[in-house]
Amino acid sequence: MLTLMKLFTLTFIIPTIMILTAMSLGKKFNLNQEKSSAFECGFDPKKKARQPFSLHFFLITLLFLIFDAEIALIIPLIPSINSNLNSWSMIIILFFFILLLGTYYEWIQGILNWK
Repeated sequence: MLTLMKLFTLTFIIPTIMILTAMSLGKKFNLNQEKSSAFECGFDPKKKARQPFSLHFFLITLLFLIFDAEIALIIPLIPSINSNLNSWSMIIILFFFILLLGTYYEWIQGILNWK
């Protein structure tokens, strides 16, 4: 228990010392109007900052993240093929069924159609 308290104390003290040292020895920046303004990038600060973004790109990104996470869940199951084939088969079949059911739902809802 005492070593755990020492570990937590060190993980708090060492980064704090490093941050304070960097802040005290670091370069001081003097920000003025010229330094904080845009430099020939076509940026107009008086216009609206947010530009319209297609929701379809967001949905495709979300689908990619979901399928990527599912693949990350499937990969650790591969070494268990040799140990117990029946339980692994049932788990992977159920997992792929849920995956296909989700894909079918997305297809029916029209999320996968590019408009």
